[in-house]
Amino acid sequence: MDLNIFDRMESEVRGYIRSFPVIFSKAQGSTLFDQTGREYIDFFAGAGTLNYGHNNPKLKEKLIEYIHSDGVVHGLDMATEAKKHFMETFERVLLKPRGMNYKLQFTGPTGTNAVEAALKLARLVKGRENVVSFTHGFHGVSGGSLATTANSKFRDAAGVGLDNTTFIPYCGYMGDNIDTIEYFERLLEDPSSGLDQPAAVIVETVQGEGGVNVATKRWLLSLEKLCRKYDMLLIVDDIQVGCGRTGSFFSFDKYGISPDIVTLSKSLSGYGLPMSLVLMKPELDIWAPGSHSGTFRGNNLAFVTAAEALDTYWTNDKFEQEIAKKSEMIRKSLDNIVYNYPNEGLSVRGRGMIQGLVAPADSDDLANEIAHKAFEHGLVIETSGANDEVLKLLPALTISEEQLQKGLEIIERSVAEVYKGRGVSARVLKFGGKRG
Repeated sequence: MDLNIFDRMESEVRGYIRSFPVIFSKAQGSTLFDQTGREYIDFFAGAGTLNYGHNNPKLKEKLIEYIHSDGVVHGLDMATEAKKHFMETFERVLLKPRGMNYKLQFTGPTGTNAVEAALKLARLVKGRENVVSFTHGFHGVSGGSLATTANSKFRDAAGVGLDNTTFIPYCGYMGDNIDTIEYFERLLEDPSSGLDQPAAVIVETVQGEGGVNVATKRWLLSLEKLCRKYDMLLIVDDIQVGCGRTGSFFSFDKYGISPDIVTLSKSLSGYGLPMSLVLMKPELDIWAPGSHSGTFRGNNLAFVTAAEALDTYWTNDKFEQEIAKKSEMIRKSLDNIVYNYPNEGLSVRGRGMIQGLVAPADSDDLANEIAHKAFEHGLVIETSGANDEVLKLLPALTISEEQLQKGLEIIERSVAEVYKGRGVSARVLKFGGKRG
């Protein structure tokens, strides 16, 4: 394929094209097609933006219908029928059944816009500048969001100082025997610790870009308790792991916590259309009219597909049950790989349909090798973690069990081929997620 125009005209900042160096021309469900007609199974889903697959037919039908009706496309923060319907649906399908009481703020089109607004609001409410984020956290790459993002790859590109954020060890960061919430509290209670009183804490329940690190329920409950004790707002960044990725719509649904602020984006629109949202407890809504703005905070096409996604998939527990079954398929397949290579230091972590095969630190770029081999076999998959040590699985929640199984078998075969090239043989090798 001729990629010359991309090399010649597009900035060197481009990233994913380097991992997937073909020209994609079409997509449906969990299948991508390149210019030659070759098919690829998608275990990337737009970095978690396409939880319902590419060109979901139910959402597409509503979108085309709206466009044909000359519905408002761009509305800033004016009242439109599409926005009204989305808010009514969001309240009916998500908030009321959960006993949640949040006001909605429509921010700019991407996740980092939601994070910027959430941090700005928290500082405004508390009158304090400092916020706490966590090791390996990722919250965006614009100014304030980048200050709460841990990875040096992104921080080093800032060009300015990144201030007013203190990083605390995430759940399990210092080993299973060290409670990092106790460490955090010790800093808070000691006036000579050097920790400026935070306005808020921002946290992912599962750190996607950070390496599929999973916070335990106990840790999150302790974190919330700490926030209440020391007058800090709790912000949950559900941009990548919300919208059903971990099994329930919100990643914290079954954890018993009540965040003060929640950020959503990525799969919120359901169709890959730009949309982001901040949920805030009503008493926190101290914004003056127009004090936080954005030209593209009224994407009515996204409102249409977002409302349809909620009505199609989240009005009962059927979809959750399907996700749970597919999640178990993923876990069994990855566990099987670990079992087949008992001396290679592999492990598995994740929740729901965000899971990762973790390579040891000294594996010499193993995860990237596997990802590249998988792409050769027709599977689009990415890596994550501080050193790209995690092969991260993000298939669409709507992927068929048959296609999911086929993708998992490609991963198993790719692992086998990479290890064979390194002179490592499997103990037992039976594809399909079943131990021999």
